[in-house]
Order: sequence, then structure tokens, then C-alpha cells
Amino acid sequence: MRLYYKGLVSCLLITLVAIYSLNSCQSVEGHQKKDYLDADAPVAQRVEDLLSKMTLEEKVGQMSQYVGLFHLKKSADLNTPIDLMADDANAFYPGLSGKDLYDLIKAGKIGSFLHVLSAKEANELQKAAQQTRLKIPLLIGIDAIHGNALYEGATVYPTPLSLASTWDTDLIKRVAQQTAKEMRATGSHWAFSPNVDVARDPRWGRVGETFGEDPYLVSAMGVAMVEGLQGEDFSKPDNVLACIKHFVAGSEPVNGLNASPMDVSERTLREIYFPPYQKTIDAGAFTAMAAHNDINGDPCHGSKYLLTDMLRGEMGFDGFVVSDWMDIERLKTVHRVVDSQKEACYLTVDAGMDMHMHGPDFLEPVVKLVNEDRLKEERIDQSVRKILEAKFRLGLFEDPFVNEDKIGESIHTAVHTSTALEAARKSIVLLKNENVLPLSADKVKSILITGPNAGNHSLMGDWSFEQPEDNITTVHEGFELVKPQDIHLNYYNMGKQVTEITDQHIAEAVGRSEKNDVIVVVVGSNSLRYESKLKTNGENVARDNLDLIGKQQQLVEALHKTGKPVVVVLVNGRPLGVEWIAENVPAVIEAWEPGSAGGQAIAEVVFGQVNPSGKLPITIPRNVGQVPSYYNHKRAHYVKKYKWSKTGALYPFGYGMSYSKFTYGDPVLSTAEIAAGDAVRVSVDVTNTSDLEGEEVVQVYVSDLYSSVTRPMKELKAFERISLSPGETKSVTFELDEEAFAFYNLDMERIIEAGAFLVSTGSSSANEDLKSAKLIIQ
Repeated sequence: MRLYYKGLVSCLLITLVAIYSLNSCQSVEGHQKKDYLDADAPVAQRVEDLLSKMTLEEKVGQMSQYVGLFHLKKSADLNTPIDLMADDANAFYPGLSGKDLYDLIKAGKIGSFLHVLSAKEANELQKAAQQTRLKIPLLIGIDAIHGNALYEGATVYPTPLSLASTWDTDLIKRVAQQTAKEMRATGSHWAFSPNVDVARDPRWGRVGETFGEDPYLVSAMGVAMVEGLQGEDFSKPDNVLACIKHFVAGSEPVNGLNASPMDVSERTLREIYFPPYQKTIDAGAFTAMAAHNDINGDPCHGSKYLLTDMLRGEMGFDGFVVSDWMDIERLKTVHRVVDSQKEACYLTVDAGMDMHMHGPDFLEPVVKLVNEDRLKEERIDQSVRKILEAKFRLGLFEDPFVNEDKIGESIHTAVHTSTALEAARKSIVLLKNENVLPLSADKVKSILITGPNAGNHSLMGDWSFEQPEDNITTVHEGFELVKPQDIHLNYYNMGKQVTEITDQHIAEAVGRSEKNDVIVVVVGSNSLRYESKLKTNGENVARDNLDLIGKQQQLVEALHKTGKPVVVVLVNGRPLGVEWIAENVPAVIEAWEPGSAGGQAIAEVVFGQVNPSGKLPITIPRNVGQVPSYYNHKRAHYVKKYKWSKTGALYPFGYGMSYSKFTYGDPVLSTAEIAAGDAVRVSVDVTNTSDLEGEEVVQVYVSDLYSSVTRPMKELKAFERISLSPGETKSVTFELDEEAFAFYNLDMERIIEAGAFLVSTGSSSANEDLKSAKLIIQ
């Protein structure tokens, strides 16, 4: 109850601040009230003026979002009817035509759209909004998860799990800035990104759209994405709204399935799942999205504890919350905590929901609830006030349109494609190399390249629609582009689907291998949503095993039996259980889903034109039976061992090889003892002992040796990517403040306990890759 009242007090304070700001603005103008269409008036004053002129229906219309016409047309073209409540990719509104949709806009009953996939349509929708009584523009959102990749012709950057593998926050911020520019040029103003879920179950299909398993790394990447998308205040013409999602804890579902229940302690919520939200809120994230799942029996979309007490009250969130796809409806149809859509609307709005994604059956029930005095109009005003603020700050009242003739100047530019290539290069993780890579003309004369992911667009990942062929470099095309002139490349195309390899394909690949010195086989998964029937990964594509799907494993084993050196390249959106490959194949590359330039980047790594530097943002387990497998586990996690298999990670969090060799000195602390609340500096010397320039990610972990509650074995607390020339030594210094040593005690109070800590530095989270110094906190 303490949190509940704290949330109410916080909301009251926010309202009082808004009123005070308004009064201040009016006094500055000599009590002269300006009209909301006056661009020179302060935003707070414009909001209040417009709000005072709106009817209740117009207010709730601002809380109502619909899908773009693409979805309606696509659904009409489907051969079989779709279940609107079960399908998260398609949408239709029974009995509602395109004309009806425009009539709703003109009546002021729609305030937002999502997935408007052409600038022409965006402009047409905005023209309809200009015909409303108050001329309120539409807010258009889109799932720009790794670039505005649902838009044809956009730059497709590596997926978030790939981006996290760069451990380069400056690069991620630049990716976000460029994404925002491409969005605004094509008519969208609101990115449903970043996904700051902490992914701890690789069975879950959405792992690839997260930044991995560690709350510190996810927070750092999420903050960089928010800052890149929104800029300082998202008021500049190339900035958009960011949306932190999905609040909260849907990324460790009990059975691996998207939207399934989550039973989790308050400790785990506070230690693992809340931190990325707090950090991105502190960075200014203006919107948030609720999660599909329930938490301990409380559906996130109807949880006042989560949406009001925690998000707004304790965390200080001051923007607006949007529902996820049809999840308000699921309060009745799935969670069954209410028995009607009207009650679902009451529960979610009362809990703190501000916008309905998507469609009808929201405006009318909410209006009725206000007229019945079950919802106060002041509660509706709270939601609409923030939505209008966003539209004013984005400049939509001044100009909601885009110049269709100039789109080409802003999307898929040379600068943006260069950034996509840089991100792909830095994201690739070399997992194993037994003197095979890099391939060079003095060692290799001919290469067989094959596998289902060698010639397809699977490297684009989920949340991407079909792109022009010329915009995508497949792995095979990358090899042709990059290979030395003296090396012959023999490409065997066995089709483009990981599920469709046959015994004949395998036999043909083995036969062709005889005349080649090295075999490169590209396997993994397919996350492409425009090939939905063939998807093996992505949203709503969970799996009950982590094996290579279809006959990919048989393909790799057959090629290995030829006796030729084999390089396995994994193009995939989640960790795969590739234990046999790790133990038998001499070279393994984890490319994840490296985006439109990924084929070139992979080839550059294979041929040594790029020195691999990516580090795993997530643990790769040996098999599905060892899930959950993450580095920051409790000390009892592996006290016992599995009977007939090795115990522990196949590849640990933070791991990644280089063609260079780096050696670490012992970490040196600025002082061996500090008082609770003080900071300490840790320095470590890193030397490139090879003759090749390379980049390394220096990582810092903290371990609490003894504590009043059980603590993780170690926790990431800092990192830095550095570049080292051959023979060069750099001293890298980090400052660890009180947050590095604090935790929640048995009473769920954030404290620092006196005692001994290990501060460890090294190249991964594995014990053998770390060196430690002891710190005493008094």
C-alpha cells in the first residue's frame, strides 16, 4: 500500500507542476492566453488551451490507435480468415472499410496510427485529420526495431541482439539517430523501440529483438537507443518518440512461449527486470508499452501496481503508456479477469493506460464509463495531456506532412549504409578458431560455400519487410565481393529455407566438397515475418528445443566427415544448442542477424579484412535441458552437476575471440578500502601481444563475497571497447560508484553492506578470463 499512495502523490505533484507551469507561462504573457495553434505559445499553454476546447469523444479519440491500410488490405487478401485475437501480425476490422476509417479520422475519433508503410498514405491520413474540427494531427508509430525496416527501401541495421554484441553505445546511438531520420522522412514519428526486456530464456522467439541477458548491458544499450531516437527533447525535425517495452518481465516466460504467465519475486523484478526501465526513464523516454503477460496473477495491462505505483510513482515516468497489440481485449478473452470489453477498458485506464493499440471497441466503452462516473474525465485528461504534448513538441501542428519527392535524400543513404556495415562488422562474434581463419590465398585456392542461409535474406531478422534485392548483400554475395582474386568460390545453392534441406542436398554438397580446400556452411534460423509460414524464429515463434532445425545438423556433420576444414557461420536470432559443432568443427562464427550489409561483414571477417571483435550479450547454453543458463546466477546454481553431460555454458556471456591476442594485467584499485557510498577506481593494463591491430571489450565484474541475502556469482558493472595496435598497451580506468555494490536486503531496502568484494577485469564473464582484486567496504 505504501507504493500505491506514493504513486498517487507523485501523479498529484505532476499535475500541480503542470498547472504551475501553465500559470507561469500566462503571467509571462501578461495573463494573455494564446490559442493552441499559435506556434510561439509555450507547449504547456497550448496543451491546456486545446484540452479545454475538446469534447469527451475527441479526448478519447486521442487515446485510440488504429492500424494502417496495409494491414486491412493484407488481411483482405488472405486466403483464410484470421483470428484477430490470436494473430499479432495481421489485423482487420470486421465491417469497417477504408472509407469508414477516414470518416472516423474526420470525426476526431482516431488520434494515432501504427504501421503506416508509405509516405503517401501517411500524408493522406494527415489530410483527413486536418478536416477535423480542431485540426489535431495524427501520431504515427512503427516497430522500427533495427532501422525503419518495415518500410521498403529503408536501411536495415543489425537486430538488437547483434547491436548489443558490439558493446558500443556510441554506435548504437548513431544507429538510432539515423533510424529516426528515416522514420520522419517517411511519415512516422514514434518508434516502438527500444525493447529493454532482459532475455533469460532462449526458447523465447523474441530474444533477437532484445539486448541480451544482463540488466547493466541492456540498460546501457537502451539508454543509447533512447538518446539517439529522441535527441535532447525530440523537438527537432529528425527526432522521434522512443518507447520502452514491454513492461515488464515477459522475457522469461514459464514455458518459453510469448505472452505466457510470469511468476517472479519482487527481488528478481527489482534486480533484473526493473533496472533497464529506470535507466531509460532517467534518459527521458517519453512513452512505454505494457507487456502481454501477467505478473504473479496480475495482468500487466490491468496492473495499477505496475503502471501507476511503479512506473509513474517510484520510477518517475512522465510520458504516456500504450497497450500492446489487442492486449486490452485479452484482459477478457485470455486472462479472464473481467467479463466484458467495457470492464477491460475500465480496468486498464484506471490502472494507468493512456492509449489503445488498436482498433474499435475502446472509445465507446470509455465514454460510457466517464458518463457513468466510473472513470473521471480528469483521468482521461491526464492521458490526453501527454499525447497532445508529444504532438506539439514533435511539431506536428505546424507541419504533419512529409515531402514525398525528397525521401530518397534521407533513407538508405551512403552514410546510413556505412553505419549499418560498421555495426555488422563489430557485432560478429568469433566463437572458435583452430588455425583455420582468416582464409587467405596463400593457404586456400578454392572454397565451397553452401547452406540455406548463404543465399537468402535471413540476415535481416525479424521486424523487417521485403527489401529491394540491391539493398541486401547475402553471405554468398559478400564472399564474391570480398574474396581475394586468386581464390575460386564454388557456391552450391540448396534453397533459401532452413526447413527444406533434403538428403539430396546433403549428398550434392558432399560431392562438391571434393574439389575444394575449405567448406563454409551457413546455417541457423529464419526470422523474416514476410515469410511467416516458414519462420523458425521471431515474435510468437518459440521452440521447445535449441537444435538446428530440419536437417542442418546432418548437413554439417556430413561435410565434417569429408575431412576438409569446415567453417560454420550461424545466422540466427537466438542462441542455438550447437554443442556438437563446438566440439568438432574447427571454426565457428556467430553472426546473429547482421542486417542488410551482413553478408559483406561476414565475408570480411572470414578473409581477415576485418578483425572480429564482437562479444556475446547472452549465454549460449549446451542444450535446452540446461535452460535457464545465464552468467549472473546464484552460487547454488551449479553446486550439483548434470549426470551424463557437461554442466555450464557452452559459450559464456561476454565471450568473443579475435585474430589478435590480448593479455590483461592485474586490476589495480585506487584504494583497498572505502566507506559505504564512496566510489573506487579500478585500472587494468591491456596489451596487444600480436602483430595485428584489434579491438577488445574490457569488462568489469563485481562479486559480493558474503551478504545477508544470496547474491549472484558476479555482475557486470562497467565495460569499454578499446583499439590496440600491435604491441600497444593501454591502461583502462573505470569508476565504480555506490550502485556497483548496492543490493536489496530482506526488507527490500536498497543498501550497501560492509564486507569484502571482488572486483574483476577481463575479456569475458568466465572465471578463467578474469583477474581480481579485493575491495573492503567499511
